[in-house]
Amino acid sequence: MKFARLGTPGTEIPVLVEGDHYLDLRSLTSDVNGDFLESDFVARVSAARDAGELPELADAAAMRIGAPIARPSAVICIGMNYAAHAAESGSEPPTIPILFLKTPNTVVGPDDAVTIPRGSEKTDWEVELGIVIGARAAYLDSPEESLAHVAGFVAANDVSERAFQIEVSGGQWSKGKIAPGFNPTGPWLVTPDEVDHHALGLRSFVNGEPRQDSNTSDMIFTVEHIVHHLSQYVTLEPGDLILTGTPQGVALSGKYPYLAPGDVVEIEIDGLGRQRQEFVAWETQR
Repeated sequence: MKFARLGTPGTEIPVLVEGDHYLDLRSLTSDVNGDFLESDFVARVSAARDAGELPELADAAAMRIGAPIARPSAVICIGMNYAAHAAESGSEPPTIPILFLKTPNTVVGPDDAVTIPRGSEKTDWEVELGIVIGARAAYLDSPEESLAHVAGFVAANDVSERAFQIEVSGGQWSKGKIAPGFNPTGPWLVTPDEVDHHALGLRSFVNGEPRQDSNTSDMIFTVEHIVHHLSQYVTLEPGDLILTGTPQGVALSGKYPYLAPGDVVEIEIDGLGRQRQEFVAWETQR
């Protein structure tokens, strides 16, 4: 199943996406949030659809696409999870997952404009597979238990400001990761049965030119390993978002310029959809 949220920020309507049809879910839930995701949502939506209880949303194709999940309680990120990206960053591949955090207000729609922060000279892009938690996970006994706690997967752009992240970081990366809008997400939340998360192609483009082109099969730590590992340190709540790292091909490598106002970034992941963001100057957003 594919889920989306359509409408203006703060008033998005939850929908089931079936081809070109958008079925209104408001008879079942007010939003694609943790309460919905932990409520056996796939079975509930299937039953309502089969009973003809989900009307088609009028004018859906003309509506803004929001993030496919409501604002999460946590956005937890894994760094350098592709060996080639670690190398282009000047680091050895990690032997244990590297953890950093983004703030919930980074999560925005997949096509929303992204504001370059005031003073930024090194704003960068990162296509990433995102995991959405569907059931509370704490102290899982093994990686094999992980998927029972996953509601689905999303495409995400882990937008980063490298000077803030590295040069004035104080040793933690999050300073360069937490500007508002720095996590375009979606367009869809896709349930695990719809995709093979071990072998998804993921790509990014800047102004139509290819940047990243890799596959989740190249991840150092798998989805199952990440969820299990995190559960040893944090209680993952329904609706939480985990970003699993980015492959090589970012501006940090020195091969490409950093983003400037007017640049357009597109990312895509097989089966999870495509995003497009225009990057705009901070001064125009005050």
